[in-house]
Amino acid sequence: MTLRIGHRLARMTGRDPHQQGRVATSLELFYDLVFVVVFSVAGTQMAHYLAEGHYRTAVFGYVLCTFAAIWAWINFSWFASAFDTDDWFFRGVVLVQMIGVAILALGVAPVFSSIEHHEHVDIRVLVTGFVVMRVGLLTQWIRAGLQSAEYRKTCFTYAAVIPVAQVAWVIVAIIDLALWPTIIAIAVCSFIELLGPIVAENFVKPTPWHPHHIAERYSLLTIITLGEGVVGTVAVMQAAVQAQGWSVQTAVFGIAAIVVTFAMWWIYFVIPVGDRLHVRPDKCFPWGYGHIVIFMAAAATGAGLEVAALWTEHEATVGPGVVVASVAVPLGLYCLAMLTMYDYLLPFDPVTLLCGAGTIAFLGGGVWAAQAGLPLSAAVVLVACAPLFIVVVDEIFGTTRRANTLGIPEAAPTRRSDRPVDPADR
Repeated sequence: MTLRIGHRLARMTGRDPHQQGRVATSLELFYDLVFVVVFSVAGTQMAHYLAEGHYRTAVFGYVLCTFAAIWAWINFSWFASAFDTDDWFFRGVVLVQMIGVAILALGVAPVFSSIEHHEHVDIRVLVTGFVVMRVGLLTQWIRAGLQSAEYRKTCFTYAAVIPVAQVAWVIVAIIDLALWPTIIAIAVCSFIELLGPIVAENFVKPTPWHPHHIAERYSLLTIITLGEGVVGTVAVMQAAVQAQGWSVQTAVFGIAAIVVTFAMWWIYFVIPVGDRLHVRPDKCFPWGYGHIVIFMAAAATGAGLEVAALWTEHEATVGPGVVVASVAVPLGLYCLAMLTMYDYLLPFDPVTLLCGAGTIAFLGGGVWAAQAGLPLSAAVVLVACAPLFIVVVDEIFGTTRRANTLGIPEAAPTRRSDRPVDPADR
């Protein structure tokens, strides 16, 4: 995009998918920070319900709320990668979407509460916020369809599906349904939502999204999500330290929490995703949609760490095994999802199986240790070893595979994963 002063209206004709140096804008970063508020609220709710042993409420409420936020984020991110004009109208519509995010965040608590009390699932506020976000994006698609002759049919395909899905969401919100009927209805609505991009991108004309830009967008949200988990954990630990003072267990837990988060960050940036999507754009859908699981698991790991912090503060009624499992399960899901992404974006490597087996062994060992009565600090250390095991094994054995596939030296200088391979590095 040509540098300009001011934000006058520009024609939304589509971005150059091969633009050099394309990076996330400050508006996109601001948008991400607003979205993580939903992760924070949902994670806190999940942590408190898990700490009290209300597993059904914790899991279903968390998945429902975070899916709504993640799906809206994914749709906007791909649209912006292809059509961002950064003019005043584009910015104004994004503001509307941010307002929708705030409304959605306010609807998180009623969802958890209604599930807990075995009433109909109260998703009215949640759906209101979601619809506001989606209507904002609908406006963007219509504008792009009117101004871009090349991508008109694609844009109007998106624009045709969005209102159908929103009507379905509103109907589900209005009708008082129990938990399982609500889940089925939400699955139908989600299928309609997912169908739009698949049809538009595969059967009409692909939008001009930028592979390195979209890789950076996903990576930045991952970093922010991991950071939010640390914030929640530290906040609870601070209260524990103020009430009881420091202890060996508190110190070990705090260090382990940072180590786990750091290793999760390391694991995410193993593969230069932008380069792979540039070469294999056909892999974009499984990679992009697969991040629904990755984002959920990353935020849930933070919630699990918060459960452990609540336990050290003697505010959790569940046993040590459940406390450790609340971290181990989402962490394992995150690690296995990332390993799956490795073998999806690169040729299969048996080393991935070793990493997966080691991850399961460490996580299972941590849960067993806690359940068997060993100190919680020892169990947490075992859990923290799971992502570290992947890092160590990959650094020893995985670099050769990436070097051969990407055509770059194993000892090449560190490079951001959202940048193209510099010919000088080959």
